[in-house]
Amino acid sequence: MVRLIAIALAFVSSLALAETDKTPPLVDAAWLNANLDRDNLVVLDVRSGIDNGGDRSSFQSAHIPGAIYSSYTGDGWRESRDGVTGLLPPVRSLERLIGGLGIGNDDTVVVVPAGTGVTDFGSAARVYWTFRVLGHDDVTILNGGFAGWQAAGFEVASGPTDRRAFADFRGELQPALLASLEEVQQARDTQAQLVDARPADYFLGETKSPAAKGPGTIPGSRNLPHSDFLGEQNEAWYLNADQITERVNRAELDAGTRTIAFCNTGHWAATDWFVLSELAGFEEVALYDGSMAQWSNDSDRPLQVAKKGLGKLMDLFN
Repeated sequence: MVRLIAIALAFVSSLALAETDKTPPLVDAAWLNANLDRDNLVVLDVRSGIDNGGDRSSFQSAHIPGAIYSSYTGDGWRESRDGVTGLLPPVRSLERLIGGLGIGNDDTVVVVPAGTGVTDFGSAARVYWTFRVLGHDDVTILNGGFAGWQAAGFEVASGPTDRRAFADFRGELQPALLASLEEVQQARDTQAQLVDARPADYFLGETKSPAAKGPGTIPGSRNLPHSDFLGEQNEAWYLNADQITERVNRAELDAGTRTIAFCNTGHWAATDWFVLSELAGFEEVALYDGSMAQWSNDSDRPLQVAKKGLGKLMDLFN
């Protein structure tokens, strides 16, 4: 009960930020419409083919007025190294990407996904985390994405957008937000919580991602499926704040313990990181960007799968 109350109060506190000068981590279409003309506010549309979210041509056909576009899957927000997909690029590369979009360190960034599915929200959460891991905290996500903006009936623009002047964006890596392979290996000794954001069939080893070399999860992990936090309304997908306390407590997580979120390639895990760190008030949450793609790359690292058949039956009698 203590944990339940603590998380609930932390979440209420995060919502209260909307009433202060600080930008809340999650905003709705009405908030964005009211703040659209604010100085130094940049609307960054990151929709991609994930969940049929579209591409640059879709953006040019219809977008939030004044928004700029960068493809989440095609513009370098993640990269592959040593056979591992979904890793954080070097700081210098991200500085060039963000500065090239005309985003500076003094800008408030509103990240806009397509709003077309549960996996699509992870695009915005991963870009949000990227800004935060670079030390840029003035960033938020538009709940419902562009689909939610349209569903709310606000103005939609079309055609090419003016290119913003190059900005000298500077990032400073925040190590506490990024979990390394070594830290994950030591997690059981350090009492850190490992949170698997994948659906239960992946967690149990019944389904395997092409990015992973084997089925199962990192031993000792708790399952907190990213999709449990999202729901559809009026053909747009929203993060459902009402589900946070129930889902987090069902996973028996401690808000005061360092927590590491992972999935297959560090995409779904970004949603769990966002919920736990920015909304549920967990004290210290990191994203393991290597996730199962990296962990399973070495056969010496263990994988945990659900017991089946006789093994499961024997457990019932012990």
